[in-house]
Amino acid sequence: MILEVENGSFGYPKQPEILKNISLTLKKGRILAILGPNGIGKTTLLKCMVGLLKWKSGRSLLDGQNISDLSSRQLWSRVSYVPQTHTFAFSFTGLEMVMLGRSAHLGAFGQPGAKELQMAETMIERVGITRLAYKDCNQMSGGELQMVLIARALINEPELIILDEPETGLDFHNQILVLNMIERLAHEEGICAVMNTHYPTNALSVSDDAFMMNKEGSFIYGKTQEILNEENISRSFEVNVAVNEFQHKGRTVKSIIPVSLSEEKEI
Repeated sequence: MILEVENGSFGYPKQPEILKNISLTLKKGRILAILGPNGIGKTTLLKCMVGLLKWKSGRSLLDGQNISDLSSRQLWSRVSYVPQTHTFAFSFTGLEMVMLGRSAHLGAFGQPGAKELQMAETMIERVGITRLAYKDCNQMSGGELQMVLIARALINEPELIILDEPETGLDFHNQILVLNMIERLAHEEGICAVMNTHYPTNALSVSDDAFMMNKEGSFIYGKTQEILNEENISRSFEVNVAVNEFQHKGRTVKSIIPVSLSEEKEI
C-alpha cells in the first residue's frame, strides 16, 4: 500500500489556512512520525490525510485512488484510526471494544457473531491483554486502554493504521510497550503506520520518516535520522536541545534533551 498526499491545504471556516501545500508519501512497512508544537495542526493533518476532514485543496491517495472517491466501507476496511480522546459514553468491556473494530467489515446492519468473538479473543491474546477482556474500558488506566484501542484497530486487519499521540500520558513502561507494538506492526508485518507525537526521542527510536511542522506554516519532511537534528527540532519547538548518542545492548540509541527556551522566547 502507498498513501500519498498531494499539495494538501486546509483551514477551518473563516480562519487562516493552518496546513499549506503539504505533500508526502508513505510506503508499505514504514512508520511516519508527525511532530510539532501544541496547536500546530497535527491532529488536523491526520484527519485530512484519511478523509475525516476534507482538504480545501489537494488530495489524499490510497494506492493511487483518491480517498474522497472511496465509500466509507471501502476506506475503513483498509484503514484504522486510533484517536487521542479516550472517554466513552457507554460502558464496554475490553473484549466488546475490540469487537467493534470489525464494524467496517459487517456493513450498516451487520451484527458481530461467533466469528468476530473468536477474532477478538485471538487479537486480545496476541496483543497480550487477555486480563482486560472483561474489564470496563472506563475503569482502565491510560496504558491499558491504549492497548485495547490498538487491538480494536488491528482486528480490522488494516493496511494502514493512524495513531494520534499514542504514547502521550503514559508511563515509561507503557510508552515502550506501545512503541514496540507499532514498530512490530510495520517492520515485521508490513502495515503502514502514521503517528503524531510530542516526543522527538520516540520518533527517533521507531519511525522511518518524519514530518516536522513549524509555527509559521512551513514543514520539513524526509528520513527521520536526517530530519530530527538539533537545528530543526530547536526551530520547530522554540527550545534549545542537545542530541545524546550512546550504545545500549549492541545498538546505537539517540535521545533528545530540551535544555532551555530559545533566546527570543526566554523571560
